Amino acid sequence: QVQLVESGGGLVQAGGSLRLSCAASGTIFGISGMGWYRQAPGKQREWVADITRGVTNYAGSVKGRFTISRDNAKNTVYLQMNSLKPEDTAVYYCSAVRTGVSFWGQGTQVTVSS
Repeated sequence: QVQLVESGGGLVQAGGSLRLSCAASGTIFGISGMGWYRQAPGKQREWVADITRGVTNYAGSVKGRFTISRDNAKNTVYLQMNSLKPEDTAVYYCSAVRTGVSFWGQGTQVTVSS
């Protein structure tokens, strides 16, 4: 099993920045990809970004504003979010894939005020 704990969410004004962290623990050997998803009220969960063996991918809506990174020594993945917009408001979830199985964190709330 893999446990994921997110932190760093909060309330920020439009144009501001936040950095989310996701710490992985448990059976972390063999984790390949890690990523971030988000779910806004009344909407489906959507993919935001992922990182696999150093290769990053981003959803079009966040490309150029968000940066995903991973510190393997700390078993932590980060999401640096700049130029935040009200439409970025959502619960952000961390995910990890290990041997084809996906694991999820409990989520952290990000609220961007206009």
